[in-house]
Amino acid sequence: MSSYTEVTTDNIAHVLQNDTKVKVAGVDADGQLRGKLMSKKKFISIVEDGFGFCSVIFGWDMHDRTYFKELGISNKENGYRDLLAKPDLDSFRRIPWEEDVPFFLISFFDPDTKEPVFACPRGLLASALRKPAAEGYRAMAGAEYEFYQFATPNRDASSTATFLKENPVESLPSITEGMFGYSLTRPIHNQEYYYGVFEACEKFNCEIEGWHTESGPGVYEAALQFGEVKGMADRAGLFKYVVKSIGTKHGITPSFMAKPREGLPGNSGHMHISLVNSDGTNAFFRSTPDPSPPYPDVAHLSDLGRYFLAGILTGLPDIMPIFAPTVNSYKRLVENFWAPVTVSWGLEHRAASIRLITPPTASPKATRLEVRVPGADTNAHFVLAAIVALGWRGVEKKLEIPVPPLSKGQDMGGESDKGARLAKNLGAAIAAFTHKNSVAREVFGDDFVDHFGGTREHELRLWEEAVTDW
Repeated sequence: MSSYTEVTTDNIAHVLQNDTKVKVAGVDADGQLRGKLMSKKKFISIVEDGFGFCSVIFGWDMHDRTYFKELGISNKENGYRDLLAKPDLDSFRRIPWEEDVPFFLISFFDPDTKEPVFACPRGLLASALRKPAAEGYRAMAGAEYEFYQFATPNRDASSTATFLKENPVESLPSITEGMFGYSLTRPIHNQEYYYGVFEACEKFNCEIEGWHTESGPGVYEAALQFGEVKGMADRAGLFKYVVKSIGTKHGITPSFMAKPREGLPGNSGHMHISLVNSDGTNAFFRSTPDPSPPYPDVAHLSDLGRYFLAGILTGLPDIMPIFAPTVNSYKRLVENFWAPVTVSWGLEHRAASIRLITPPTASPKATRLEVRVPGADTNAHFVLAAIVALGWRGVEKKLEIPVPPLSKGQDMGGESDKGARLAKNLGAAIAAFTHKNSVAREVFGDDFVDHFGGTREHELRLWEEAVTDW
């Protein structure tokens, strides 16, 4: 929750009285922030009614190449028209590494209907949250990101871009070498950067709960502060913005690719999810253990929690482009590499797609599901929207858990008690996602599925046309 004074249309001029400029940014389909700097006068004039923002941010990829197939939001037919962008005053924070410039997130709306643009990540998540909210539940989440960090040889920030352009990926040096998870000494090698990220996140209202080295050369992992899903998705995207910004000042390039290096662990983007009642109690916790549960693993999980778990498991194969959105994503999702590849779950089982966390290993209020399929390359708004939408579908339909839990000692490559194999590549994932009867179409609608599926087809086609070293 923001530590700043609550901002409203009535007090915005007072809050910004000593400022001359404001930064705003929205989120595109790839989870990238797209924004601009405005004069304070201009910003205040558009706070209530919004302003025009070119729709092409939903018509091109992360390298600003327009999609080969015309998609619904931004195309030649509509002239790549403007969308209506509205600042979210609740998202107010100041950018500490840019002299405390005020910052606001924006959401995108259709200029004619004033309805949220169907591919706007913040709008999609808000839509997914409405059904649980209508029944009196709040969705809570936590996010964990692993990422590699590479350095220019002379650590001069000004030479980073040139070095990256002139050197192949495999020649990039890591900020530390070798494998050492949870090291207390390795962060000292880059102490100003290490503490700079932690402190900047705190000041920028995307606080880190845990921050440590992970197994891999130059790999860190951050666990972001637990909170309501809407704010969590925003903070997850802003966390990457912080890391990239602070890294630039230290000649460090962070990589949130799912699999930057062959033969080394990939980068995960695990999401923890739970529902709480109106009084704040955990709705997934069963106060009296079930004496005859379908599986011992769910003895402490409420009926609501079981339905929610079943909903995610049942829909998982059909929403893989959201959890693994790039060609590179599937280099991480391989057997026996601590990355889940099947429809699977288990109590405190880190080899499963969904790790169930309940008493006795967790407190009742910490009862939750950890969804372990997404990588660090994902769009947090889309990932959380998918988790909530699939889980709530399970609640509405009272779905049964489709597969037994992974047994202890069984890994993701085992054959027994194993659910369906998830897509092995982006092409297979797109086919399941866009199929006429896919669960994705049921929970998100055709407009979003056709659009996001089209953006992934673009990614796949570029890869198929590329001439690589291989």
